[in-house]
Amino acid sequence: MLIPEFNPFRLLGSQFTSLPYPSTDCTGKVVIVTGANVGLGLEAARHFVRLNAAKVILGCRNLDKAEAAKADIVASTGKEGVVEVWQVDLSSFESVKEFCQRADALDRLDIVLENAALATQEYQVCEGYERQLTVDVISTFLMALLLLPVLRRSATKFNILPHLVFVVSSAHFFAVFRQRHDPSVFEALKGPADMWDRYSVVKLLDVLIARELAWETATNGKSKVVINMVDPGLCKSELFRDATFPVSWIMGSLMFISGRTSEVGSRNLVTAALADESSHGKYIQDCRPRETSWFVRSQEGHEVQKKVYEELLDLLEEIEPGIGGNL
Repeated sequence: MLIPEFNPFRLLGSQFTSLPYPSTDCTGKVVIVTGANVGLGLEAARHFVRLNAAKVILGCRNLDKAEAAKADIVASTGKEGVVEVWQVDLSSFESVKEFCQRADALDRLDIVLENAALATQEYQVCEGYERQLTVDVISTFLMALLLLPVLRRSATKFNILPHLVFVVSSAHFFAVFRQRHDPSVFEALKGPADMWDRYSVVKLLDVLIARELAWETATNGKSKVVINMVDPGLCKSELFRDATFPVSWIMGSLMFISGRTSEVGSRNLVTAALADESSHGKYIQDCRPRETSWFVRSQEGHEVQKKVYEELLDLLEEIEPGIGGNL
């Protein structure tokens, strides 16, 4: 049995660590931030606008909320004509593909910050899979592989170092992940079993798959794109808005005691999106590279990493034939 790792000193120490205010100039950069209508995504987008990005695209499911977020950013920065609102619903593979087709027409793309996520104990099915698995893992990497060619094209055309950033979580330290021994992990996660563990599991899958993706893209000889993961810490955001008791009570209490504001947490996201090439494949926490969980670094973790990565690639080929060629 996988014993979840609990290090209260690291976790609490992280929560009270002072994080630097982003100051790197982003003149000319084109940025996509998903899940940008509230919380971390909104505050990260605001930072990019403040730092002189040429275009910041808010990828959101709810257009009304996204337009309100846009208005809020414009009001706080005084910068018109920078923020654009594009619709994308990560519970729909077709919506993700349509969003990426639109992004393919961009002349330049510097940063893709995949922040959109879902945390719930309620079992629902989207695209044949449990909703969190669909949104947090399958659609997240579907978008990543569809946008990799756009990022690479920009790298060549503008002589830049684009970034693909996955927002992950220290929740991956706590995953029990009973399904890791099943012949197919994604098939095993289709059902409602162990919903109490599901968010931790999907965040562990994000870490494992992002690591393997970073390794593969670093060795294939194509134009460089920095791929990293960022843990914003526990923040006072709307991530756990769908949580039920007792998780809602536990998370509410923890956020009250030690939760960062969304603005402070977003500093991690911006740091990862502007980090140098040495951050490729790294786990960013407190605005610097940190170790992942012991399971991720273990021999079993490496074996499971390859297993779930290959499973996901097969699944993505069914959704979008030929997508493996984007690697």
